[in-house]
Amino acid sequence: MAHECVRPKAPKAAKIVLWAVLILLYLPIAVMLLSSVFSVHGGHVQATLNWFIEVLSDSNLMSALGNSLLVGISSSVLATVFGTAAAIALHRGSSKLKTVMDSLSMVSLIFPEIVFALSLLAWFFILQLDLGLQTVVIAHVSFSLSYVIMTVNSRLVTLDPALEDAARDLGAGEWTVLRTIIVPLLAPAILGGFILSFLLSFDDFLITYFVNGVGQDTLPVKLYTAMKMGVSPKLNALSSLMFLMTLSVLIFLFRSSAFRVLFEGSTEGRDLDGRQEKENL
Repeated sequence: MAHECVRPKAPKAAKIVLWAVLILLYLPIAVMLLSSVFSVHGGHVQATLNWFIEVLSDSNLMSALGNSLLVGISSSVLATVFGTAAAIALHRGSSKLKTVMDSLSMVSLIFPEIVFALSLLAWFFILQLDLGLQTVVIAHVSFSLSYVIMTVNSRLVTLDPALEDAARDLGAGEWTVLRTIIVPLLAPAILGGFILSFLLSFDDFLITYFVNGVGQDTLPVKLYTAMKMGVSPKLNALSSLMFLMTLSVLIFLFRSSAFRVLFEGSTEGRDLDGRQEKENL
């Protein structure tokens, strides 16, 4: 009788390190959330939503939120369109060109944000572009492209080429194949790339701080400016709202098919390439 393989238990030291890391990561967030809904008066702790009401009634903060949503949605749409087109072009290109372009497309993932921000700022000065929300959108598209290309490409490598060949055999042109075969199959990856781009854009501070104009602050920049005067329950409430908005988008991502494509697509692609190599041999 074959003996079942029993996985050994983790040592106690590893469990202690795990819990310590989790506490260090999530305790500050828990303190922030609790500080935004509880206040101390006369030695008594009271639950209140006044700080959230103040945040929602602050016209400056709501204007910054509008700027963040405008930049996030605009840059995500552009990055998704351009990144999807680039991923399809790279997937169909020659192997040597694909290797070079794949490496170049990952530049924003490798370069430090400060270097990326300074290079974009210098480029805008050379082009004599006035700094404002339009330069922020351009900058966010620049660093979001890599994530969209990576996400869409992880789905492309899992597609069966026979589907395109069958469509062409039935008389479909390239545009028809792209519109009716490829894009619907890439829809989960495209959605995942859009959500990733939006999250990166909505929460970005460093690059936005360098390329933004005067009087057009996004919410992270506005929060940083306000924190110079000290941390207050109102700022905790604002940070909590940003955290909850980001968390809700992440929950949507995890519950959608885009999550499976994003985290499992590359593995499936490698398995598919391995099977094809074995068949060729």
